[in-house]
This record gives sequence, C-alpha cells and structure tokens, in this order.
Amino acid sequence: MVKRNTILSVLLVLALGVLVTAVVLAARPAPSDAQAGDAATSTGVVVREDSHRLSTAPQGAPVFVEFLDFECESCRAAFPTIEKLRAEYEGEVSFVIRYFPIDSHANAMNAAKAVEAAAAQGKLEQMYTMMYETQPEWGEQQDSRADLFREFAATLGLDLAAYDAAVADPTTQARIEKDRQDGLALGVQGTPTFFLDGTMINPTSEEELRAALDAAVAK
Repeated sequence: MVKRNTILSVLLVLALGVLVTAVVLAARPAPSDAQAGDAATSTGVVVREDSHRLSTAPQGAPVFVEFLDFECESCRAAFPTIEKLRAEYEGEVSFVIRYFPIDSHANAMNAAKAVEAAAAQGKLEQMYTMMYETQPEWGEQQDSRADLFREFAATLGLDLAAYDAAVADPTTQARIEKDRQDGLALGVQGTPTFFLDGTMINPTSEEELRAALDAAVAK
C-alpha cells in the first residue's frame, strides 16, 4: 500500500556542529510542485484541533508539521535536528507531530498506540523521545513489541491500568488512523514528511530547513 521512501538527505549537525549524518528516506519520492500546491490548499487536514503539539508559539506564528513513523529509521535520524530546531525556534514556531505508521513496519502501529496512550496521561513528549532513543532495540522486528512498550510506560511512571485501557481502546487506533488518512489525502507517501504553514516542503539539509523556518518567521 504505502511504499517506503526514495532518497532524501537531511544533514544532521549535532551539538558540536561536527557530526553530520545523512538521512535516507526509504520510499518517498520528492514532492512535485503540484503536490506542494495541493497540500497548501488542503490546510484543514494538515493540522487538526486535536493534533499533538510538541511546542506552541503564539497564534499566527508559523506551524511546522511532521508526519512520522516511530519505526522509521529516517525519522529517527531526523529526530535530533527537529529537536534542535524546536529549541532554537521556541516561541516563534509551533511544532506538531502526526502519526503515519507504515504497514510494512510490524510495530509502527503498536508504537503509535503507546505514544497516544502516554499522551492521554500527559507524557506525549517523553514517550515520543523514548521511542526514538530505543528504536534500535525493537525496530525492524516481526514479533510484537507491545510488552516492551508497556515497560516504557512503567519507566515513565504511567498508570498502567489506564495505559492498557487506552492501548486496547478502538478509539486510540482510530485517532492514529485519522492522522494517516489525512496524510494520504495530502499526498504523503512516506516518512518523515514535513509541512510548513500548510505546504509540503522538501528540505535536503538542516540549513534549507532553517532557511524555510526563518522565512516563515519573517513574514
């Protein structure tokens, strides 16, 4: 159904500015101008009222949205750069995440359910971070790692009865699926896929992404 992405390189310049990691998106073709235009005219599904915000800037500030899959190695590779930019643009840009679990990733939906269940207890960011930090332990495996994700919930001090109920609740998967369907309607074909103020963008480096954010802030 959804193919893994073709090549997008995102240069990740870490704390000392000397470590650069190339990001390869396994099934995502670069969006055409037409796709970007379509995304811009479909702003109602880029961000919804209940979309998860990692940080929120004042009303009218630029909104950066990432459609992501917690089992996606490219998403994990991009994670440090996104976090770095989120800190740099605190109060100037809102950062929003939306789920886009890819069918070929056996634990992508389980991971998204775990994050959503944690979000219900106010621990969205903590579980989001834990998923990427631990991805090498559980990613690319065919057996369910739901029990491991429950251990993460315990580590974060979540109410496990409430966590279990949220994971089992059909509305949790429906919430995740709504994000994915919005992404498909916008032309998302793989992860990570970025939108800035309703328009799909295709940065090839951290510098290009920062330039796009700077331009949006300056408007």
